[in-house]
Amino acid sequence: MPIATVNPATGETLETFQPLDPYELERHLARAEAAFREYRTTTFEFRSQLLRRAAEVLDTDRDRLARTVTVEMGKPLAQAAAETAKCARALRWYADHGAALIADERPAEDDVADSGATAAYVRYRPLGAVLAVMPWNFPLWQVVRFAAPALMAGNVGLLKHASNVPRTALALEEVFRRAGAPEGCFQTLLIGSGTVAAVIRDRRVAAVTLTGSEPAGRSVAAVAGDELKKTVLELGGSDPFVVLPSADLDAAVRTAVKARTQNNGQSCIAAKRFIVHTDVYPRFTAEFAKAMGALRIGDPLEPDTDIGPLATRQGLDDLSALVFDALARGAVAECGGERLDEAMGQGWYYPPTVLTGITSAMRIHQEEAFGPVASVYRVDSLEEAVTLANDTPFGLSSNVWTTDPGEQERCVRDIEAGGVFFNGMTASHPALPFGGVKRSGYGRELAGHGIREFCNATTVWLGPT
Repeated sequence: MPIATVNPATGETLETFQPLDPYELERHLARAEAAFREYRTTTFEFRSQLLRRAAEVLDTDRDRLARTVTVEMGKPLAQAAAETAKCARALRWYADHGAALIADERPAEDDVADSGATAAYVRYRPLGAVLAVMPWNFPLWQVVRFAAPALMAGNVGLLKHASNVPRTALALEEVFRRAGAPEGCFQTLLIGSGTVAAVIRDRRVAAVTLTGSEPAGRSVAAVAGDELKKTVLELGGSDPFVVLPSADLDAAVRTAVKARTQNNGQSCIAAKRFIVHTDVYPRFTAEFAKAMGALRIGDPLEPDTDIGPLATRQGLDDLSALVFDALARGAVAECGGERLDEAMGQGWYYPPTVLTGITSAMRIHQEEAFGPVASVYRVDSLEEAVTLANDTPFGLSSNVWTTDPGEQERCVRDIEAGGVFFNGMTASHPALPFGGVKRSGYGRELAGHGIREFCNATTVWLGPT
């Protein structure tokens, strides 16, 4: 894929970028190494002030950055502005809490004495340059949720962003430059995917974090594993949205629409499989399909647009093929079900779609639908709902609608996912660890778990003098 800005609402190529040649890439890596030698010795106060200034830049440039994001990947403008604001909040959160999250840990005095030491503690030290291979769907947030904790811990960042959001990638580098980051502390690498392995293998790169597809995660993990370098992977998801009889159905329907169509349905943590108890299935399904069908599709720069285009033509083709396969095998489209790119001009549009009658013979039963397409299942019991929720290779997050404490505890115990959200939709927050199990990856971002992922937990032991 060329490194280029292509407006998905029109299909027009707005700007192309030359990838870094070997000499330029070497200069970036050398700068990262030099920057880490100095940055690792800075104080927590210095780093927190850097993050606060970066947050101020995001606030100041919110409208411009939001428009850049929308033009590059099609997110409705209001959602892009909200993403920018969320990034600023996360930077401030780590500025406020980061030092305490990786402060020295001191064992109990009895344990210290039993070890034969006069004193002992654990210090969290930065690893070095962290390479971030990031996707286009949340092109600001995905980067900041790695960069804020990594920089606060004293690491430096190298960003290999998706090839279809180069303007956003360069804008992020500019945010940290304007905030006063030391030279080489945060750099964007305009490189193709074919160069990533060589960068991972470079001795100056200490660790890798990737958010993206399962194949991309496998590729990065294989190279990093061969080099014995730490990785964090946040991959795909096919999150269940379970609705049980005690649910507030009006709230569940409203949330289901938002959970399935946020970011034009292109989110790893978007609810994708709606598992509904038979007692409430008819009403939920009818109201859900009606609300999905009423969403306004159009230019993402227009304020009244609910659903913009998919980010890439390949994404549109893949989603259309999934739905076509399901319909050909007997699924029913309660709304949507046919691509709109011809009706909408050259843009890559797909309508909000609700499918019922899904069976295990259909590809969509196991594959992730990356777009505004919902699969609705009917179940007769909580046990059946949990079994179906787990019938996927993914395990990123989950949503469950019930007010019954016993049902909630059963779901926490048995649903195979990195998160269980009750009576609301999955969302990421700086104070809560984020990540998945099974083929959704490993490791955690955000909270204390995220900042410690790329630290060396160093045991310090002082013997008698």
